[in-house]
Amino acid sequence: MEIITATAEIGDRIREIRAQGRTIGFVPTMGALHPGHLSLVEKARADNDIVIVSIFVNPTQFNDNGDLEHYPRTFESDRSLLEEAQTDILFFPEAGELYHDEFRFKVTESPLSEELEGAHRPGHFDGVLTVVMKLLSLIRPDRAYFGEKDWQQFLLIRDMAAAFFLETEIVPCSLVREPDGLAMSSRNAHLSVEERQRAAFFPKVLRSCDTTDKKRRVLEDAGFEVDYLEERDGRTLGAVVLGSVRLIDNVRLSETETSP
Repeated sequence: MEIITATAEIGDRIREIRAQGRTIGFVPTMGALHPGHLSLVEKARADNDIVIVSIFVNPTQFNDNGDLEHYPRTFESDRSLLEEAQTDILFFPEAGELYHDEFRFKVTESPLSEELEGAHRPGHFDGVLTVVMKLLSLIRPDRAYFGEKDWQQFLLIRDMAAAFFLETEIVPCSLVREPDGLAMSSRNAHLSVEERQRAAFFPKVLRSCDTTDKKRRVLEDAGFEVDYLEERDGRTLGAVVLGSVRLIDNVRLSETETSP
């Protein structure tokens, strides 16, 4: 596995790969990899000749500097996992490589980016869309893979690619869960043992057949702070805070079952 840190070098490698007529699958990440990320890499591996994964903790999508500082950084274990997954190239840039303009230029969307996650994290999606546009412009993949856990993010990236006539296909990949149903997330590592046990109640409530108002009350009674809980796109979308950790999840309405 090659490790590339400079935008100029990744550009040269992309031109070489394109000259050889090989297809590129791309998985952008912020590191702290778990099986959910690796499922994206596996899908990219099956669909393409070359797999490129980026690890970049994007500072512009954090509206809380403390959250940015405490975001898990586990490069050595991430590198080992990507090598085992047969990744061809790991792109691992410093912030200055991607933001030499100091974020003067950005991609902004409305109104979807101002709702749900955007309403609780002002400016978050400006940072997400801008860094994804930069990465897609650099790597020019045939396909880029995004998990459905961040459903709103997926919709915004898919629609951005269409709006700017990008040739990259934006591929959604199924959400991966822990055995107890909790959606896999790098942030789960910040939960205490007791919080981790309680966190599994969140997806159980989302899958219940109760109304969204009842689900909210059930979660609040169980000690969760509920940021939002809404039905959209045939899914129940939710975000909660447990302790100091913010969790997001979504389930298809077809997956609802009896009350927890």
